[in-house]
Amino acid sequence: MSSPAQQPHLSNHHRNTLRQIFQHPTSHNIEWNAVLSLLETVGEVAERHDGKLAVTVGPDKEFLDPPLRKDIDPQMVVDLRRMLSAAGYGPDAPES
Repeated sequence: MSSPAQQPHLSNHHRNTLRQIFQHPTSHNIEWNAVLSLLETVGEVAERHDGKLAVTVGPDKEFLDPPLRKDIDPQMVVDLRRMLSAAGYGPDAPES
């Protein structure tokens, strides 16, 4: 887990996206563009030749299929929660 000093600064927009990801019950209107912006800030995102995105956040690497619609599906929310939690991020991520 990264220390707060090593984590990038999260804008209000990014913190709101984190809150939506960790919200219970799961929100069904989390926009992909907001998630992608968050992932690019807290980790590395690279597009693969097959259209999937290789996303590395902390110790985890996932291969995500960009959604066909503007919002992400509940399974992606579960995957993002796991990945972000393992890297020390949550709805109340500390400021750097």
